[in-house]
Amino acid sequence: MNRVRRFVAAMLGFMVCALVSGTALAQAYPARAIRMILPFPPGGPTDITGRAIAQRLSEQMGQSVVPDNRPGAAGNIGLELAAKAPPDGYTIVLTAPPIAISPSLYKKLNYDARKELAPISLVAEIQNIIVSHNSVPVKNLKELIQLARRNPGKLNFSSSGAGSTNHLASELLKGRYKLDMVHVPFKGSGPALVALMSGQVDWGTMAVPGAIPLVKAGRVRALAVLSEKRVPALPQVPTAVESGVDGFVVSIWYGLLAPAGTPREVITRLNSEIHKALASADLKERLAASGVEPLTSTPEQFVNHIRSETVRYAKIIKDAGIKPQ
Repeated sequence: MNRVRRFVAAMLGFMVCALVSGTALAQAYPARAIRMILPFPPGGPTDITGRAIAQRLSEQMGQSVVPDNRPGAAGNIGLELAAKAPPDGYTIVLTAPPIAISPSLYKKLNYDARKELAPISLVAEIQNIIVSHNSVPVKNLKELIQLARRNPGKLNFSSSGAGSTNHLASELLKGRYKLDMVHVPFKGSGPALVALMSGQVDWGTMAVPGAIPLVKAGRVRALAVLSEKRVPALPQVPTAVESGVDGFVVSIWYGLLAPAGTPREVITRLNSEIHKALASADLKERLAASGVEPLTSTPEQFVNHIRSETVRYAKIIKDAGIKPQ
């Protein structure tokens, strides 16, 4: 009986110590600067979003959150760096849809996102929009589909690169309606946009923030936004669903991850700080000015989101016949 009592007492003591040590870790963290890896070049939406969030987190947490641009290989260089970093909470990475696209697009990756990265929270999203050159005789998405059917092989569309989110969104439309259209990839959204405005290509999918000034200036024609509801900055543009294309919702989402093995207490603290930051009026206003919408989740919801997006993009890539690089 005494042995049982001693065992129970020891176990209770262990549990109390574990609880206290976990609480102490959460309270002491962070004790120094946190590196936020941004896997894309400066000036783009990932960079703008990451820097805005990093500044707010620095103010809240009392330690600097330092943005670190590590572009290359469609974001995979930055993700690999984060995956191989010590799991101590002092390295986090801002990801975008490529984390769900790359497993189907590349024959080999030097990291396994499912095993080596721990989702913290979704943080934001940007909506996509389909636009056409003014010379294309269509006024909405339905008319574009009809025009493509009447003219197989005649229409072409731009993208910021093979396997990019805007490319796969266009391929999703093309595959659903069995349309014969030519994909013209460019090295980045800038050249793709110039080609569209000059009439080198007929239409394309692009992020809403870049399209807003062009649509308002009449440089391109907006056909549909690929979101569940209309975009406040372009209230006259219907959604694809309103245009009769059910389920055609494709956004560019962003989320923060840490190396796998990062203590759960640290993940919980970071998730809480992210939610607090994105609830602040000043950060909401700063992101809105760039066309970015705040978006939060639990770590588990973010895990499920990445999984579902990975399955969806794998099907699009397979159906479009896009070969792994």
